[in-house]
Amino acid sequence: MFYTVPTKGGLGIELWGTYDDLNTLYGVIGKFSNNEELKPVPGSKNRDKIISGLSYEIRHALQGNRLIRESALFSGEAVPQFGCEISWPHMLFSLAVLRYNAHFVAPGKFDLGIFLMLEHWLQKSMEEFDQQGAVLLSPFLEGAIHTANPCLYQYMRSVNMEYFLLGGGTESFRKLPKLLKRTQHPGSAYDNYMEFLTNEAARLKCDASELEFEEENSLYEIEW
Repeated sequence: MFYTVPTKGGLGIELWGTYDDLNTLYGVIGKFSNNEELKPVPGSKNRDKIISGLSYEIRHALQGNRLIRESALFSGEAVPQFGCEISWPHMLFSLAVLRYNAHFVAPGKFDLGIFLMLEHWLQKSMEEFDQQGAVLLSPFLEGAIHTANPCLYQYMRSVNMEYFLLGGGTESFRKLPKLLKRTQHPGSAYDNYMEFLTNEAARLKCDASELEFEEENSLYEIEW
């Protein structure tokens, strides 16, 4: 069984499991990304970028390129564990997209069970890190993110970048819900950011859903 724990610096979670645990999770996530049934759905390519980022981290964990421990955290069983670090915004957006895509790719009971486990562990990790912040974040775990947004990837990247700029810790964690208000539609924060993206796209002569960020890599080179 995979599980998560909050990172020490509060920037996100550590996702852990045996090779089989993470490989199973990787397979389920893959079913709801880059699927032929999703191609006719408006904005699917944009949303796939979010899930692809999660899959990328899990894949590298499976390859032994991320975190490794010799035994399970809770049971102490001497079985190698593989893990990776994922920020709170990236994980919240990823779970929201998986649920959204499940409206178009029929999930089986096993798939739904995996979604519930992800939700359970994410909620548990949030509460373990900070109860007050977890209460404020709960709506974004329960559907507050407007997943039909055609520029959801750009919204996720902006929230993630601004969250890392806060530097981590409890105070930053409690400010994350305010950043996430940008994802709620209808809402002024949502509309203002969409207007910004639209203007940038016009300037660069591209579609808003194609915009990329050029932040410094050093932004993410901090204590998780």
